[in-house]
Amino acid sequence: NNEDGTMARLPQLLEIAEKFGLKIVSIADIIAYRLRTESIVEMGEEVYMPTEWGEFKLIPFRQKSNGADHFALVKGEWKEGDEVLVRVHSSCITGDILGSCRCDCGAQLHEAMRMIEKEGRGAIVYLSQEGRGIGFFNKMKAYKLQEQGLDTAQANIELGFEVDERDYGVGASILHQLGITRMR
Repeated sequence: NNEDGTMARLPQLLEIAEKFGLKIVSIADIIAYRLRTESIVEMGEEVYMPTEWGEFKLIPFRQKSNGADHFALVKGEWKEGDEVLVRVHSSCITGDILGSCRCDCGAQLHEAMRMIEKEGRGAIVYLSQEGRGIGFFNKMKAYKLQEQGLDTAQANIELGFEVDERDYGVGASILHQLGITRMR
């Protein structure tokens, strides 16, 4: 902190580092290092998954920090540096399973599966982050507020959440495990 109690910013930190012979590292540097050297997910047993939209390999992933289960649907092969067709999809019970007309999540997921099948290679990373990360129970509270005229963002804020609470770091870790460095 600065002497007046405010948070020190980079220029002040650089002065302190110079004065005491300290090294400076950014949060972005730490994240990049950790993505290169460790994984925040553990990979499970790969299985064959025939679907209405194509045939895939399903690979489960467990998030080490909280035990949340995620998965990837994968088709084809690639090498590092290849551009791979990818969709990162957050779970949506109402759209993906129930076919809700409130959203097009299920249609987006199935279209991505169809496109990857047609292309012959690609990956879908399916993240367990229901309701933009607020969970199914709270998503239903947001739905009730939407029935009263609020939009999704307004409903989340009314419930005390950010507009979007999802964390895509786990998706990045899964993509890294799959060997995907470039995507479209």
